[in-house]
Amino acid sequence: MRLDKYLKVSRLIKRRTVANDACDIGRVLVNGRPAKAGCQVKVGDVIEIAFGQRTLKVEVTQVAESVSKSDAPAMYKELV
Repeated sequence: MRLDKYLKVSRLIKRRTVANDACDIGRVLVNGRPAKAGCQVKVGDVIEIAFGQRTLKVEVTQVAESVSKSDAPAMYKELV
């Protein structure tokens, strides 16, 4: 699954266009490397997203085309 779509479906970022923009300016890292929006995400990948002063680091636990809002947090595990 494309990175921008994963970020939207998992609700880490609310809109796909915002996810695209974050990737374009280098705020999203996959496995420690800057990632483009079209990068393929798979289970086990570590995604880091810079939100201003805060950085969110998650591990992909599930990839699904669509999930309900209540099931979205099951798609990733937050890392410290």
